[in-house]
Parts: sequence; structure tokens; C-alpha cells
Amino acid sequence: MATLLRKIGLIRLHDRDTEDPKHHQGSLKGTKGSQKNHANKHCQTANETNILSTPEIKAKKLDQHGKDKAPGKDKQGKDAKEKQQTGGGGSKATSASSIAPLAPHRQHCTQVRTRRLMKELQEIRRLGDNFISVELVEDNLFDWNVKLHQVDKDSALWQDMKETSTEYILLNVTFPDNFPFSPPFMRVLTPRLENGYVLDGGAICMELLTPRGWSSAYTVEAVMRQFAASLVKGQGRICRKAGKSKKAFSRKEAEATFKSLVKTHEKYGWVSPPVSDG
Repeated sequence: MATLLRKIGLIRLHDRDTEDPKHHQGSLKGTKGSQKNHANKHCQTANETNILSTPEIKAKKLDQHGKDKAPGKDKQGKDAKEKQQTGGGGSKATSASSIAPLAPHRQHCTQVRTRRLMKELQEIRRLGDNFISVELVEDNLFDWNVKLHQVDKDSALWQDMKETSTEYILLNVTFPDNFPFSPPFMRVLTPRLENGYVLDGGAICMELLTPRGWSSAYTVEAVMRQFAASLVKGQGRICRKAGKSKKAFSRKEAEATFKSLVKTHEKYGWVSPPVSDG
């Protein structure tokens, strides 16, 4: 019996020693497979974590985060717009407020100038001595052509007018925006005169036609009478030289000459003959 038991034990030991090694490899593979499956699951989890951390997902997260904060930004934008309309636009409002009064002031000056010239035009047309007559240039109330029909009949200029059949001396008078507080610009058109305080371009050398010598109380009629007196006092004559007498005066030349003579007389003083000398 004991011998039999020993044989059985030997057989088991033999079977264990002679057991197919593939069986052990299979078991090992199974163990490794389970470990691999577990590792794969871990990798999948890790990959999912990596995928979520890609730039696209981050961008989505940032976008979502931005949307959550968008109302705050919109509020800031609205506040900025309101500041621009109130505080930011303060300079514009200030500049507008400083410019706005200019329009009514200019309109007021235009109304004053219009009323004054309409009144003077009516008074000139009521004159009975035919001293001057007025024509509007292209129906412009602020641009006059004035005809001086009379000068001192004892003067050489009057004799020249008779001999050359010159019925009048034609002048152009333009009135600035702030007339009567600033003087008009006046120049001779025809005939071409020499001396008599008439200079190049038909400019007229009279202090009362300058800002320094002008007074708003002067009327166009009074200015024309002063001019007639100046012509006689300055021994003005009608130019009869061949060629030169036909050359017309130009406004550009008259303006340049007038500016120059004003500077000269401001430096050395003015001499203007009284009306009684005419």
C-alpha cells in the first residue's frame, strides 16, 4: 500500500515536471493580456485627456469663457460710447458752441449792411442835383457802379470832360460784409485819370477809405463829394496820351496799389483836402 502511494506521488510529480510549457505560456499570456487590456483602458483615458487638452478644445473653452464674460464687455463698450457722446465729445461740443454764435453774428451784419445800403440807395435816387447816379452790378446790392457827373466847373478837369465829351467819371464801389463799420473799396474805372490822388489801377488815395480814417457815419454821397474835391485839389486831368489813355484800370492792380499806399501813409501820415477846397 505504501509502495502504491509512493508510485502515485511519483506519477504526479512526473506529470508536473513533464507538463506542456505552452500551458504556462498561455497562462502568462492571459495575465499579460489582462494587464494589456488594463493598460489600454488607461491609455484610452489618457488619450481622452490629451484630446481635451488640444488647442481646438482650449479655443472652445476660451470662447465659452468669453461668452460668459461678453455681457461685461458689452457693458464696457456701452459705457465707452456714452463717454464719447458726453465726455469724449466735450471738445466737439465746446468747439460747436464757440462757432455757433458766429452764424447769427454774420447774419446780423448782413442785415445791417442791407438796410443801410437800401436806405442810401433811396436817398441817392432822390437827389435833385444830378451829382451822382448808381447802377447795381448784376443786381448785386453790395457792388455798385457809381457815375460822378459833376466836379468843380472852374477846374481843368471839368474842361477836360467837356472837350472829350466825357459825361461822367465811372467808379466801382464794393461793400464788405461788416459795412458800415468798415470802409468800402472804391476805384476809378473810366476815363483814365492822371494825378488827382488817383494812382495805378484806379486806386484812390484818401484816408477816409482806410480802416483808420473811416467812420460808420459816412455815407456814399459824402464819400463821393470828398472824392470830387480831391480830384480838383490834386489837379486831376483826363489822360490824353496816345495808347495810355485807352489802357483800362484793373481791380487787381488797384488793390495792390491801395495796400501799398496805406502802408506808406501809416508811416508818414496823411494829407486830405477839405471839401471847401473843391
